[in-house]
Amino acid sequence: MMASLMKIIATLPTYNEADNIELLMAEILAIGPDYEILVVDDNSPDGTYKIVGDAAAQNSRIHIIHRTNERGRGTAGLAAFRWARDNGADAVIEMDADFSHAPRFIPSLVQPVREEQADIVIGSRLVEGGGEQGRPPSRKIITLMANTYIRLMLGLPVRDATSGFRVFSRRALTTIPWEKMTARGPEIVQEVLWEARRANLTMTERPILFEERRAGTSTFNRSIMMKSLLYMLKLRLGIR
Repeated sequence: MMASLMKIIATLPTYNEADNIELLMAEILAIGPDYEILVVDDNSPDGTYKIVGDAAAQNSRIHIIHRTNERGRGTAGLAAFRWARDNGADAVIEMDADFSHAPRFIPSLVQPVREEQADIVIGSRLVEGGGEQGRPPSRKIITLMANTYIRLMLGLPVRDATSGFRVFSRRALTTIPWEKMTARGPEIVQEVLWEARRANLTMTERPILFEERRAGTSTFNRSIMMKSLLYMLKLRLGIR
């Protein structure tokens, strides 16, 4: 399988990303013929799902799940992983749709999975060569503090446990118990790593440069952050 084309699906949870989605999809598909895209859109008022639906009608490498009764980063991510698993993905890229996760880093993240060196590859801001751009120093401090807390709480063998830019192998897709997870917000990122560690899946990190979104408005806020950090304690105590 490694010598031939793989089925690599980039999953993009979206809510009001009409200003970004067309260019982002084009950049991802341009990487190579083995790349496909799955957008999970939560009925965006700005019509993101319409843009993606029109593109999918013209390109068989673009897929969409248009959700009208659910909202949330956590459930969108889980829906994407289950769809990719059930539709024969050899590898899955998890990333944001606002260009904070630049497509130019995708090949370096996919390589360890393509070469069967790791089950999960994390795009890391906290390893040599990684970093953040366009963010105030206070946000960088928060990132470091949050990662220290999460790593200690969950015993994770990675430095950037809050990165949502990751690649999963077929083995990881079929091993991680997606149906068991309960996170509904961005804490799904850590719940996935928690379950991966419990399943003895191998993880590695590759440097990325995290950049502020090009357009649109982030839905992340302090309340969501505190809820996510509390969820780490619940995971550690087995309360879900």
